[in-house]
Amino acid sequence: MIGRLRRWRAGALLVVTATLAAVLVPSASTAAERHRIPTAPETVVLDGDRLQQARIRLDSGDPALRTALDALVVRADGWLGQGPWTVVDKPGPAPGGDPHDYLSQGYYWWPSQPKTPENPWGCPYVHRDGVRNSEVTGTDYPDRAKVLDSAYTLSLAWYYTGKAKYAEHAAKILRTWFTDPATRMNPNLNHAQFVPCTYEGQALGIIDFSHAFTGILDATAILDTGAPGWTQQDRAGMHGWYQGFLDWLVNSPFGKQEARAVNNHGTFYDMQVAALALATGDKALARTIVRDARTKRIGAQIAADGRQPGEVARTRSWHYATFNLVALTRLADIGKQVDVDLWAYEGPGGASLFKAVDYLLPAATRTAAWPHAELEFHRYAASDVVHAAADAGDRKAMAAVPHLEAPPGGDLWALRPSAEQLDLIAG
Repeated sequence: MIGRLRRWRAGALLVVTATLAAVLVPSASTAAERHRIPTAPETVVLDGDRLQQARIRLDSGDPALRTALDALVVRADGWLGQGPWTVVDKPGPAPGGDPHDYLSQGYYWWPSQPKTPENPWGCPYVHRDGVRNSEVTGTDYPDRAKVLDSAYTLSLAWYYTGKAKYAEHAAKILRTWFTDPATRMNPNLNHAQFVPCTYEGQALGIIDFSHAFTGILDATAILDTGAPGWTQQDRAGMHGWYQGFLDWLVNSPFGKQEARAVNNHGTFYDMQVAALALATGDKALARTIVRDARTKRIGAQIAADGRQPGEVARTRSWHYATFNLVALTRLADIGKQVDVDLWAYEGPGGASLFKAVDYLLPAATRTAAWPHAELEFHRYAASDVVHAAADAGDRKAMAAVPHLEAPPGGDLWALRPSAEQLDLIAG
């Protein structure tokens, strides 16, 4: 009897000890997961290796990145209760009649006559540069912005935190807008920036997507590293959409017209096509576009002193000068992957990307006023392009970085080191 009792007590002690060990000592698999090196995503604009290194630093408790991560998580949490969105739920279809066609209205165009039963639009419309018409909110334009921003932000939040809720919601948003047969957008912009009674669409409407769509390419590359809720079918569906959109951009009349644009429209077109080409495996096309941008964009758009004459002539000169540089610096990011260094290029008159960024520095650091017309000046609009120049080796930009104004929502450069449009206006 006593022997059996001793054996029972010994067995119970072993069970308790094993249970405590399981609670207090991490399992080998848990420890391995914690110290697993994250996969570097095959992004096309963002540098996947830099994302990987940032994730490793965060996993190691690096406090220098904590503020940026907190700001990113706040933005991602704000998207969790929103969406998904679809082009098929707008009040009426695009002029062609297909509800799957994207529709936006030219946002600098205004009615010139009172709206009456005989003239419900108030036609003809007239152009007022830099002054936005609130009628654009009745189209797909606002939802497009939400899709592009949310999917990008949520994908980054998943990569850096590992929390499935971010990846799963990003996947739902992408699936609904791009690939679900019932809700998908057709891969064209035939009716972007239509003008009532005048245009059923415009080539310049391609800017609706080109200024931010490359974030979707990077978002899906991030999800491709093993995100929960993101399937091989999702990946194949997005790849097919990318191929269809690239074909439309390269071969449609609107695409060919936008490629010839000599201002920010042409720059963003090049950046978008180069990124899509790289994402779909056409590295030769991507390299050709980036290589040609040396003379076609930098040499043609930037003066010897760094001014961008075509952009500073606008009523929103600060916005458009920074906006065009977002496209050029992102094109330089793509160039790194195809062995073309846009930062090293200097035109016959000395024009360069470095000089164009340096031209912004006095206003960006508030050491001098911006010398051109600007309806709504936001100093932080230049912050990302200054960061980009500093990373590329520009000593003046390096010295300016501590004096930049952080954009609303915080400076996220350390976690997504590629320039973005920060002042929320495009065109």
